[in-house]
Amino acid sequence: MGIVSSYRLRLQRKRWRIRAFRKRREIKSITNRTNKIRSKDILLFVTMRNERLRLPYFLKYYRDLGVQHFFVVDNGSDDGSGEYLMDQSDVSLWWTSASYKRARFGVDWLNWLQMRHGHGHWTLVVDVDEFFVYPFCDTRPIRALTDWLDASSIKSFSAMLLDMYPKGPIHAVPYLEGQNPLEIASWFDSGNYMCQKNNLHGNLWIQGGVRARVFFGDNPERAPALNKIPLVKWHRDYAYASSTHMLLPRGLNLVYDEWGGEKASGCLLHAKFLDTFDEKSKEELDRKQHYANSHEYRAYHEHLQEKPDLWCKWSEKYINWRQLEILGLMSKGNWA
Repeated sequence: MGIVSSYRLRLQRKRWRIRAFRKRREIKSITNRTNKIRSKDILLFVTMRNERLRLPYFLKYYRDLGVQHFFVVDNGSDDGSGEYLMDQSDVSLWWTSASYKRARFGVDWLNWLQMRHGHGHWTLVVDVDEFFVYPFCDTRPIRALTDWLDASSIKSFSAMLLDMYPKGPIHAVPYLEGQNPLEIASWFDSGNYMCQKNNLHGNLWIQGGVRARVFFGDNPERAPALNKIPLVKWHRDYAYASSTHMLLPRGLNLVYDEWGGEKASGCLLHAKFLDTFDEKSKEELDRKQHYANSHEYRAYHEHLQEKPDLWCKWSEKYINWRQLEILGLMSKGNWA
């Protein structure tokens, strides 16, 4: 990368950090329990709106993995999500009615909270419908992974977003509070993925899967990006540049091996497609707070009117992380 490009990225990182500092005024602290955080705690950061039904299992899942504290930005929920989170002893809650879109889809708010509270910690940034799996996650807590990353001087860990869906119509089986959503949305596309390198930022750009196949079949290059770097040993000088798709400094995006080997990686099991999704897509389409004039939610809404079955004969039923490694969707690298 040339001197000019390097200088551009340094300026861009400075810009995102200044922007996050300014956007801090948009979020109001509701419940601040950060005094409980210990120096080695693993922290999770999430922005959400109207996710009361999903929150109990989401919190349980990540507590069981070994997350010690949750930072939540509630973007104007009116379904009781905020009240529920206020009662959780390991949650610090912020509230805002400001524009999600003008906060770069929540990135500015979370960049600020990570700058303020994440320095020196391993931080995990996910959505409420994303479930992080990594090598040996069935037998080893996330602390084992971060200890190995520390010992290997690795500061960032990638996870491909893997869209999960049910067999049969999305609305056929109701999702119940506290339920593991993967009991319903237990299938995924094992292939149909496209990958290219972003030469400026150094990250891989991945698209495909069920969303490209069903919702963007006529225009797959407009399908959502599936590459994520959700787990980072945070430093106050870092910044997410575009959701969790890429970071600055640029070196944090080099989470793959270009010389024929494989670096360790994980997956985010994305349980978006439940019976609640039709109503959610209508709400988000009306709010117009998502990327590119909400073209993604427009595609969802149009196709959901046809009550599609996302399952096909090439669908795979999720078993465990080892299955994903065999399929080449994640890797344990040299972590034994």
